[in-house]
Amino acid sequence: MIDMNLEKYIEGHNSPEDEILAELNRETNLKALFPRMLSGHVLGKFLEMVGFMVRPNRILEIGTYTGYATICLAKALAEKGLIHTIELNPELDYISTKYFKKSNVEDKIVKYTGNALEIIPAIDEMFELVFIDADKENYLNYYQLVFDKVRKGGIILADNALWDGKVLNQVGNSDKETKGIIDFNDFVQQDDRVENILIPLRDGVMMIRKF
Repeated sequence: MIDMNLEKYIEGHNSPEDEILAELNRETNLKALFPRMLSGHVLGKFLEMVGFMVRPNRILEIGTYTGYATICLAKALAEKGLIHTIELNPELDYISTKYFKKSNVEDKIVKYTGNALEIIPAIDEMFELVFIDADKENYLNYYQLVFDKVRKGGIILADNALWDGKVLNQVGNSDKETKGIIDFNDFVQQDDRVENILIPLRDGVMMIRKF
């Protein structure tokens, strides 16, 4: 999506990645399937910065993976704040748990393992910030499930909103994940309950503010 030299330039003009996150980055690349799913330094710093601007008491993350974004978001929580994070794959739990402890944020994290479509309705919380980074075909379902759990003025962020440029494909010729992203982006664009901006950061971040 972006020229490699330009990407290196961008990375070189961000505050440095902290040592624990860098270690998590390396371990994810060594031990986890699909390490490209890791949020990484630039997106992680963006999430942290948005978090500090919102200063949320409650965050919902859909798609923990190995916990990189979770840690970045947890750093920005208000005092006594919590982040609820959902991961389908239990085999990744040992990595995320290890680094939550190393980062001293484990007490700020409520972890769920299982299907987010089933877990979200059972979470009795109101959130100021939501980060969606899970299976793409269900993005619109996640958005609809969380919407009434987001406070007025709250922010929803959705990763991979450009999906390697596949969003330019005709819907009829798209795989289910591409179609899921297209349907989500189009729905948000027409949703008069929000305002939104599609940011070409990494693989695209859809940023949504609830009226």
